[in-house]
Amino acid sequence: MECFEDIDTKNPTLKALDLILAAWDEGVDTGVEPQQMAYAALFTALTDLVAIYGEDAVIHLTRGLEKRVVEGEFTLTRRDQ
Repeated sequence: MECFEDIDTKNPTLKALDLILAAWDEGVDTGVEPQQMAYAALFTALTDLVAIYGEDAVIHLTRGLEKRVVEGEFTLTRRDQ
C-alpha cells in the first residue's frame, strides 16, 4: 500500500487513511506480513468502534459487510493491458 502524494490534509478521512497506509507500509517494511497487519487493523478498528458506538451498532455494521464484500466494494483489481 502506498501513501497519497498530494493528500488534502483538510479532509480528516483522507488524512487518517494516509496515516494508516504509512503505518501499514512501515509494518510490511519491517517484516510484518500483510495478513497480520490486516487482522491488527480490523481488531483495532472494531475495538474502537465498540468503545464509541457500542456492541449492537458494530454488530449491525459488520452484518452489512458481507453484502459489500460480495459486491466487490473492497476488491481492488488490476487490469493488464
